[in-house]
Amino acid sequence: MAPVSEQPAPQGEGGPAGAPPAGLRQENGGERGPAGAEGGGGAVPQPQPLPREEAAAAGAGEGPGPGAGAGAGPAEPPEGGWGWVVMLAAMWCNGAVFGIQNSCGVLFVSMLQHFGGSEDRQMAFKTAWVSSLSMGMVFFCSPIVSIFTDLFGCRKVAVIGAAVGFVGLLSSSFVSTIEPLYFTYGVLFACGCSFAYQPSLVILGHYFKKRLGLVNGIVTAGSSLFTVTLPFLLRVLIDSVDLFNTLRVLCVLMFILFLAGFTYKPLVSNAKDKEVAKKGKFRFPPEKKIFNFSVFKVMSYRIWAFGIPAALFGYFVPYVHLMKHVKDRFGDNVREEVLLLCLGITSGIGRLIFGRVADYIPGAKKVYLQVASFFFIGLMSMMIPLCHVFGGLIAVCLFMGLFDGCFICIMAPIAFELVGAQDVSQAIGFLLGLMSIPMTVGPPIAGLLRDHLGTYDVAFYLAGVPPLIGGAILCIIPWVHERQKLKERAKTVDGETTEKMLENESTLVSDAAEKTVKEMESGF
Repeated sequence: MAPVSEQPAPQGEGGPAGAPPAGLRQENGGERGPAGAEGGGGAVPQPQPLPREEAAAAGAGEGPGPGAGAGAGPAEPPEGGWGWVVMLAAMWCNGAVFGIQNSCGVLFVSMLQHFGGSEDRQMAFKTAWVSSLSMGMVFFCSPIVSIFTDLFGCRKVAVIGAAVGFVGLLSSSFVSTIEPLYFTYGVLFACGCSFAYQPSLVILGHYFKKRLGLVNGIVTAGSSLFTVTLPFLLRVLIDSVDLFNTLRVLCVLMFILFLAGFTYKPLVSNAKDKEVAKKGKFRFPPEKKIFNFSVFKVMSYRIWAFGIPAALFGYFVPYVHLMKHVKDRFGDNVREEVLLLCLGITSGIGRLIFGRVADYIPGAKKVYLQVASFFFIGLMSMMIPLCHVFGGLIAVCLFMGLFDGCFICIMAPIAFELVGAQDVSQAIGFLLGLMSIPMTVGPPIAGLLRDHLGTYDVAFYLAGVPPLIGGAILCIIPWVHERQKLKERAKTVDGETTEKMLENESTLVSDAAEKTVKEMESGF
């Protein structure tokens, strides 16, 4: 996605020779969307500024990445080659991180049985904090991970993150009470997952451009694939070898993720880049580039960044509590893991379908897809208590997964439209950080309601309200963004008019002076 200019730049790097100065383009950045909407098929924030090890020749860590619109970086992504290995590694990362997180309902039931006691009437509330903290920290760390990825490169951040996640998950298997899990699983394991996950998205923009939509679809489908299969594996493992040995088996996924991080090979474009990279010179970029709060000056982004968290207070509640709700209502006569299977399958389908649909929706109007997804997610959450037949819950989960995929896959395209390519990395990082608060708070509140009321019905009814409110807030974004673009164009036109008037005045003065000089010379 190119910044705004007076004349649209071609889709290559750098823009035309006649484009206005870079300072003008940056000042008006984010006014128009990505050319071709190349990232519309997935939730990948790209292209990103290249980290130190990948852009040493472009100003010691300050240069933009492929396709970012600057000529100092690598000319074109290779569109394959080693990139296919990177794609598979990123797919494994998506699957391992969110497969475990989305299967937390199975672990939640097992933790309740293992740590719970008849005398503790707040056990659902206490246990919900484990999974809730874990998912919340994955997003809460995102702004910090964006900075570290820009500074130190994808490979180092991903490998260290996977190692920390491995340690956190392994240490979780040796606890004897629920409280230590808040740190080992809810904080340590989740922070490791966050540091491993975000570089897997960034690195794709370095290897692919024309095929980025296809690659994004394959990579994000990894989480759906693991979400479909992992609950059944966890149920078999928990029944066979208990909860703690199951956590040790899951450590294998994190160890493979640790090895996968080494495949994020940094790209250098020419011999000069390689020579500078070998010297290992490193300077911190300016503070304003590390902490880029300028995105909050964009009104439409501010509404989006606070409207989405407002919608997510009930988003994660079904993932944590649905398995327990099924046990309470239907006993052991049904396979509750089937519901997570339905969520995972239709979520993957939704990402592929709505990611492609978003390519045909112009500008900020893509937000209306998120509005529709929040409306249906809220409605389906409210319908969960009304389902007294297991088949009804299956239908609800099929629709919920479909629109969950819709919400996820168009996050990056909307960010591109609202703030432009130069700021999209930290714009998404800030958004994910804000999302962590409601996603952390929602499930424990639902558990507290279950402890006091003896049923999840009220919790699921209330979980459906925030998506409806958040969706209503998002409805005004296209209108606000359009007004913002008109103001920017008006400023540009006024600036051009003033500049031309000054040029004309200067020309007239110059001509008059030249005429006077000639007359004096002639008279002399």
